[in-house]
Amino acid sequence: MSRQFKDLNLNNAFLFAALANDPEACQLLLKLILGRDIPKVNVKTEHNILLNSDTKCVRLDVNARSEYEVNYNVEAQNSNEHNIVRRSRFYQAQLDVAELKPGDDYNKLPESFVIFICTFDPFGRGLYQYTFIEKCVEDGVPLGDGTCKIFFSTVGENKEEVQKDLIEFLGYYENSTDEYVNRVNNPLITKLHEKMVMLKKSREWEEGYMKFEELLLRQRRDGHSEGLCRGVSNSIITVLSKKGEVTNYIKEKLEAETDVEVLNSWLNKAIEATTIEEFAKVIN
Repeated sequence: MSRQFKDLNLNNAFLFAALANDPEACQLLLKLILGRDIPKVNVKTEHNILLNSDTKCVRLDVNARSEYEVNYNVEAQNSNEHNIVRRSRFYQAQLDVAELKPGDDYNKLPESFVIFICTFDPFGRGLYQYTFIEKCVEDGVPLGDGTCKIFFSTVGENKEEVQKDLIEFLGYYENSTDEYVNRVNNPLITKLHEKMVMLKKSREWEEGYMKFEELLLRQRRDGHSEGLCRGVSNSIITVLSKKGEVTNYIKEKLEAETDVEVLNSWLNKAIEATTIEEFAKVIN
């Protein structure tokens, strides 16, 4: 069962993107995880959560740009899909492609950071932070292409090597409560939490979260139904292939049918049919 909007922690992808939609909150977040002052940022509107009926357009990664022309792509990641490294490459490419117009000089590409905040250890080495930049294999000299990829983990084990602000933020990321904020007494986290509390009082954002949850439920339901249909269709083809060559017409009819009950009835007909032609008449 889904948690109520008021009870969400910051590691919820929807809440994370909603909070970071506020430029000041996004600036605070970046300051906490990167450990340095961040100039004012502009959160790109084309990457914001959409609260209209077209919920399929929801994007959960946050894209921000500082006044010093530095791009940040930040995403909350709660499950290990074992593709995060290649995804970081894809996100970097998206950032770069969006920057240049035809004929622009490549030197116009700004510095950029692709950042994942994970509730698991993406590399299994016990670190809270993994930072990657392009370097020369032979002598270790940085390439200087202006790109950086950082993966944060809430389950790191090297506290003595990491800034206190980062440790406290990663704790808040999974336990975004008044009690935790009062315990760590971190001014930056307190300010970020105040913004979250205000956001959770927004009826508009709460309705957006409900729509988003409905979309996820629908996608899971549709995905399950699609998988069942595909499985039954494959079974029909397997049965028919023993009776002769399955025509493209039959394959197309099976692929187009989305009612699993109809497909189940066709499976029974396929078993009963003595020839491909006989079955084809049934589904015609």
